[in-house]
Amino acid sequence: MIQEFIMAFLPELVLLAGVLAVFVVTLYNDRVARARAVSLATAAALVVSCLITLRSEATLFDGAYRVDLFSQWLKLAFGVGYLAVILLGRRVDDIRPDIRPEFFLFLGISMTGFVFLASSIDAITLVVSLELSSFPLFLLVAMRREREGQRMQMESAIKFMMFGVAANGVMLFGLSYLYGLTSTTSIPLMVQRLQPVIDGPLALAGLGLTFAGLYYKLAVFPFHFWTPDVYQGASNETAGIIASMPKLGAVVILVRFAAAATPDNQLITEILTVLAVASMFYGNLVALVQRDLKRLLGFSTIAHAGYTLLGFVALDEAGFSASLYYMTGYLFMVLACFVVISRVSRDGENVAIEDLHGLHRRSPLLALTMVIGIFALAGIPPFVGFMGKFALLNAAFARGHTVLVILAVINTAIAAYYYLRVVHASFFGDRDATDQMPIALDGSTRALCIGLIAIVILLGVTPAPVIDAITTSLASVVAVP
Repeated sequence: MIQEFIMAFLPELVLLAGVLAVFVVTLYNDRVARARAVSLATAAALVVSCLITLRSEATLFDGAYRVDLFSQWLKLAFGVGYLAVILLGRRVDDIRPDIRPEFFLFLGISMTGFVFLASSIDAITLVVSLELSSFPLFLLVAMRREREGQRMQMESAIKFMMFGVAANGVMLFGLSYLYGLTSTTSIPLMVQRLQPVIDGPLALAGLGLTFAGLYYKLAVFPFHFWTPDVYQGASNETAGIIASMPKLGAVVILVRFAAAATPDNQLITEILTVLAVASMFYGNLVALVQRDLKRLLGFSTIAHAGYTLLGFVALDEAGFSASLYYMTGYLFMVLACFVVISRVSRDGENVAIEDLHGLHRRSPLLALTMVIGIFALAGIPPFVGFMGKFALLNAAFARGHTVLVILAVINTAIAAYYYLRVVHASFFGDRDATDQMPIALDGSTRALCIGLIAIVILLGVTPAPVIDAITTSLASVVAVP
């Protein structure tokens, strides 16, 4: 019995042990390199443990925690993302020197929350996991080093924290409604009991408030307002974390609750359609005039949240699978862009599009990484962004949402303009000869670039096995234990 528990809970145990080890390291002097080394070993061990337990099945903690194929592949995605983020944060130059070891500690704590989130099937464990993943991120934003005349990191941290806490409160209020209607905190049982009363005002209010808190994390319009400011104010490494991990976590929870509705629920479908269209148009149109690269990616995130909602508009298994596949791919697409931003940046400063001029000469590998990440975000084949958008559009079209599909295609064309500006700057923009110093890359950065390029291409070239695995794993999402 104990052996079965250890095998089922192995990724979590590995991560908890690693975070504890990082905490011990932070108690001593000269600890930055050690903290990063321990974090890197923890991330690698997490990926290996997820692969070992990929087919494990168990229900733990009195039915509040389920280990199955759905949760394990999500933990694997989080683990690979965690490994990429540690490699991304090689120097963390823009974090205050005296607290750089704590950067890795808080990152590990946040990752623990995301991993727990994948298996949480009870409202209580879900809320605890969300808080565990969210609060360290608030602190990471505030850790950015101050510069003369610049304190935007503190403004961003306060905005992120205040609105994040408010969003969590709204979600808790919605969950209280759902608990009152169903008399249970078990999410599968809650979803089952909600289905007969899904069109009632209390059920709609509970789901609406719950979704509102999750839309904040996903940056869906009109819950988007924090996104560009936090991306711009946070350090490059922290912005990369916020741009990737929480988005996949939010989609996971949305899938668990959206399973309560069916394509026949007209009101829910119409609300999701309006949110998707508003997010796509707002994010893409405002991104057209951005010069700061992180701010551009912030508005791009809002648009991608709109694309992700296309799968939820379908309200069926194909739509949910497409959304999860797309957001998994987005995690690696956006991390590829942030690797380039972090390495091009001088002393941790923000990067403007003009700063990419001549990148193909200064660092061909970084230029290639950027162009593949940008092409994937733009939805250009054969990368994962194209196949993800195709799966989302196909799921929405199959349910008769033709107008929505047309609007999404128009938005993809709009987004191509500002994405191609980045490509143009990297390969065709020119700078003074005095500003053409080569960018030296260490082995870990090269490995990270090659790994992200490979993942973005492989997920796009071979989508069927991934989507089939996601669809198969979804069978357990609404099953009552």
